[in-house]
Amino acid sequence: MPFNEQDLIGRVYEYFLRIYAAAGTKEDGEFYTPASAVKLISELIEPYSGTVYDPCCGSGGMFVQSMKFVEQHNGNKKEISVLGQEKNPSTWRLCKMNLAVRGISSNLGEKADSTFTNDLHKDKKVDYIMANPPFNLKNWRGKDELKDDPRFQGYGEGVIPPVSNANYAWITHIISKLDVNHGVAGFLLSNGALNADGDEYEIRKSIIEKDLVEAIIVLPRDMFYTTDISVTLWIINMNKKAGNSKNGQLLKDRSQKTLFIDLRNWNSNIEVTNIDKGRKKKKVALTDNQIKKVKSIYDNWRIEGNLYEDIPELCKSATLEDIKNSDYNLAPSQYIEFVDHDLTIDYVSKMNELQKSIGKVLSDERETELKVERAFENLGYIIK
Repeated sequence: MPFNEQDLIGRVYEYFLRIYAAAGTKEDGEFYTPASAVKLISELIEPYSGTVYDPCCGSGGMFVQSMKFVEQHNGNKKEISVLGQEKNPSTWRLCKMNLAVRGISSNLGEKADSTFTNDLHKDKKVDYIMANPPFNLKNWRGKDELKDDPRFQGYGEGVIPPVSNANYAWITHIISKLDVNHGVAGFLLSNGALNADGDEYEIRKSIIEKDLVEAIIVLPRDMFYTTDISVTLWIINMNKKAGNSKNGQLLKDRSQKTLFIDLRNWNSNIEVTNIDKGRKKKKVALTDNQIKKVKSIYDNWRIEGNLYEDIPELCKSATLEDIKNSDYNLAPSQYIEFVDHDLTIDYVSKMNELQKSIGKVLSDERETELKVERAFENLGYIIK
């Protein structure tokens, strides 16, 4: 089948996946990640060649976008292999179909199953991970189940992600899958993971001290069909040392540094999805130009050339010491400079204007009182 026909079928299939996600329940929407969020991830982690893995692959949007990235940057799709797993049988079949209509070969395991309780790609190491795990998943394991699993070890004595929330189970699983020399991951999580306490705090502290967090990017609110909250894109890099990227760029040493970006104000671009019977769903989407701007900030920060600079209310390069001093809190608002716009107000002139307004009101009020008094006096005179 010629590629243009495959692409047309794939686009139609993706369109109906989006309609289904927009019209369905919270659970229906979990398999679909907004296209602009997926594109942002692929632009930042640059999956030019190697194995791309998604431990909760849903309908396969991450894999599709990684192939689009390779095509748009004149790469060779044959140099990319796809590895994934999905728990929901129906979604697993949707993913297989989505990849098949696009001519993308993949290994999704022999069946649908839980990544946590039955890792179908055990002991595999990969070059890239792109993922949008279910936010704040509860009861992802039994009380004592998986407590000795090596994926969740090494983050403090007796420390393991809590049963009540799988956010850090996803993070530690992802880290366990990355090639220790050059693996890079881009994944989405709810903002609560940035400053969670208890065992999650201990795991986050360990990850930070191991110098694995390359970037934290807070996205605008209301991008996802499953929730209207703002979520965070994490970039984990197993090697932040200086060297050459896969596209030949000279990378600077980013050891003990983390880039923070806050995009919560980038919410003016609204994408409308027509569902049925005249119903529409509106969601925020990043534009291609906005994605390019984030990519430019990220590249200027990591590529040799000293082009990067902190921008108030947008981005900040923080050191490990900065993060330690903020008690290992990864919320960008802890580091990015906030501009107090009230400081630009000319308070003297504003106070003068306010005093004039108050004076006029008081003057008008006194004049009204005098009129009333005169009216009563006149009334009293007539009564006499």
